[in-house]
Amino acid sequence: MNLFVALMVVAVTLIGALAWLANNLIRVKHGYPTDEELAMFAARADRQSTEQIRQLTDENGRLQNKVDRLEDRLAVLERIATDPAERTAREIEQLR
Repeated sequence: MNLFVALMVVAVTLIGALAWLANNLIRVKHGYPTDEELAMFAARADRQSTEQIRQLTDENGRLQNKVDRLEDRLAVLERIATDPAERTAREIEQLR
């Protein structure tokens, strides 16, 4: 009985090895990337993602500053539009 179990273990191992070999041969034949190529691609994608995140963060900061400045300018324009004309004229004269 032990011989039968040993032969089954060898047979299953051999079948697994042959299946792995067939899988890799098919992948090479059809041009699928190897595990090493996939790892290199993932590392490159991570570097690109990190750089893109940094650029987007910088751009977000610039745009936030611009929005803040525009909000300040809009507040001044709203004040000018809603204030009485005489008061606005008086403030302009004070600035001269």
